[in-house]
Amino acid sequence: MPIDAAKATGAEPRTGEIAWSNKDVILYHLGLGAGTPATGADELRYTYEKNLHVLPTFATVAGTKVGGSLSSLPGIDINLRAVLHGGQEIVVHNPLPAKAKGVKATSRVADVFDKGKAAVIVLESSAELEDGTKLYDSRAEIFVRGEGGFGGERGPATKIDVPERPADHTIDVATGADQALLYRLSGDWNPLHADPDFAKAAGFDTPILHGLCSYGLTLKAVVDNVLGGDVSRVKRYRTKFAGIFFPGETMRVRVWEEDGKLLINTCAVERDEAIVLSDTVVEYSA
Repeated sequence: MPIDAAKATGAEPRTGEIAWSNKDVILYHLGLGAGTPATGADELRYTYEKNLHVLPTFATVAGTKVGGSLSSLPGIDINLRAVLHGGQEIVVHNPLPAKAKGVKATSRVADVFDKGKAAVIVLESSAELEDGTKLYDSRAEIFVRGEGGFGGERGPATKIDVPERPADHTIDVATGADQALLYRLSGDWNPLHADPDFAKAAGFDTPILHGLCSYGLTLKAVVDNVLGGDVSRVKRYRTKFAGIFFPGETMRVRVWEEDGKLLINTCAVERDEAIVLSDTVVEYSA
């Protein structure tokens, strides 16, 4: 069987050291479309090493070398064409530094859920500095088509309804046709986001944008327009990847301020506001 849930969840966590420089952080931000306008102070905080800010979503690319590819994990033998990112959550304990070395990163398969026609692999990871300072915990849900039906637990169902009133903030974010090509330089080399033939074999007309790029784009829009540009205010950020997004489209981010949290949905303007991210919440400090 391609997925052996017991073997996957029973494997020892993978632990290693990671490091990054301000170059890695800047490249990640450029992959999210930072730098327009190039000399604007609000954008330079993401693209210039002087007083460089780090979006918390950088955590999604910082520890990829420790986790390894999905197909290299014990008990998991899958076709990348069947893989989609289902959901993502980050809990921020301390702001990420612009550069770091000797960061201890740990990754493990926490669960494998059986959705019938698909499986969901839950990957958990964490990182802390050399002195033991905790940086973040991360939880990714990887949706694998055609790998369900093995008799496992279905897993929890969570639904977050946004208020029926108009959004408190509506933010439109333009993306470039080369957005995925630039974003993948931060470490996600899945050909689904670059190779037209691979994308067609996976059922898409053209390569699609990385879900985690949409995730980062959305948070940048929220930080810049709702949280006063202060990345350190983000404490928890979670979403479900509800639909695809094509590079070059306009991303519309709607935000509701509700009970001390930000409830969000993200859609593609040019395709009748087709939902891209749903069940999205940002918890933040005052």
